[in-house]
Amino acid sequence: MGRLQADGYRVIAPANPLRGLPTDSAYIASVLRSVKGPIVLVGQSYGGAVISEAATGNPNVKALVYVSAFMPDKGEALGQLAAKFPGSELNPALVQVPFKNANGSTGTDLYVAPDKFRAVAAADLPETATSVAAAAQRPISATAFTDKATSAAWRTIPSWAAVATNDKAIAPDLERFEAKRAGSHTVEFDSSHSVMISHPDAITDLIRDAARGQSPTPALAETGLTSLGVAGAAAAGGMLIAGAGLVVVSRKRSTGAR
Repeated sequence: MGRLQADGYRVIAPANPLRGLPTDSAYIASVLRSVKGPIVLVGQSYGGAVISEAATGNPNVKALVYVSAFMPDKGEALGQLAAKFPGSELNPALVQVPFKNANGSTGTDLYVAPDKFRAVAAADLPETATSVAAAAQRPISATAFTDKATSAAWRTIPSWAAVATNDKAIAPDLERFEAKRAGSHTVEFDSSHSVMISHPDAITDLIRDAARGQSPTPALAETGLTSLGVAGAAAAGGMLIAGAGLVVVSRKRSTGAR
């Protein structure tokens, strides 16, 4: 986010409730309505499903960016979508923890087992970073994987997508399928699921391209051509698995603006 702020973009990262697709998308949609001017909406992992619904009907959302993300179509559930392609190791790594709702009913929270977190979510990051991220992870309600999407904003809003070729949380072939179906401007990275952490500069460039309405810059290869590897790994303090990284990028500040 700091890289985009340095460029003069207004950036916010709203918290995703992780309580299921209807609740989460409604909440993010309300956040979007509070933002003035054109918006580039970025979602990682489950956040891709959330932005696909939250952006629907909002004329200010000019571009969607999906980073190693789910991109369901209307009527699809994430569990159904994930089953289309092999390669994910997420399900056997999940730990189920029951919780009580305010009305007395019982729900189920999902966590990634700490001893499996790095292999599934961030194998290209240092263990010192992933051990902290595993301990700090927020749970997601199991209903997020059974809720059916009610809309797909990528059908009407231009999209950009980052495919992580070593993703063990969402199968890379699923990410490719989704991006092709959406007609996204797509790039591939030799990366784990946490591509925004291991390749921060390149993901920032992809978001800049979306803000400018451009195809990926020459340094980024289109899917089907050459996979891309960018050296370096950042601290994983903001890493989210099964949950979602959400970033809202609005228009640049004018000179002298507050």
